[in-house]
Amino acid sequence: MKKNVLFIAVITIAFLFTNEMSAQKFADLDKSPMDAAAYPVSYKESNKLVKVTYSRPQLKGRTVEKLAPSNKVWRTGANEATEITFYADVVFGGTPVKAGTYTLFTIPNKDEWTVILSTAKNVWGSYFYKESEDVVRVKGTVSESKESIEAFSIAFDGKDDAINMFLGFGNTLVTVPIKK
Repeated sequence: MKKNVLFIAVITIAFLFTNEMSAQKFADLDKSPMDAAAYPVSYKESNKLVKVTYSRPQLKGRTVEKLAPSNKVWRTGANEATEITFYADVVFGGTPVKAGTYTLFTIPNKDEWTVILSTAKNVWGSYFYKESEDVVRVKGTVSESKESIEAFSIAFDGKDDAINMFLGFGNTLVTVPIKK
């Protein structure tokens, strides 16, 4: 009987130490979760033209102007600056761009947004933005969204090799054409 109790005690202690040593602490959910948008949208197709990885700030009673101030370079999302990858050479907003990965910055304004592709990599926010790293600057057309968009969103729509990239936040909708 003593051997059984001793055996159970040893197993219990070993289990507790094993459980404690392998426990992993995971971060809580991000307040501005990371997301991705791609074209073509179908997950059945592996032949993507473009993919954007970004974080999604939410208005939560604030204005777009508060989170993305006019006439200032914005990281186009939250946390790390947004990255856009083109898997083929494209014409982005009327300007030729080589296939590759770029950081996507914007300068919001009421009537038009300046959309910037930069060679900067692994950038937090827009704090270290340098105009000398710009690849292109194009104008995004601004229109009004019929419904308010609570969480900043990026989407693509179009047909074949002529698509639009949409940036939506609050009642602001920015459109940039992309052609292959």
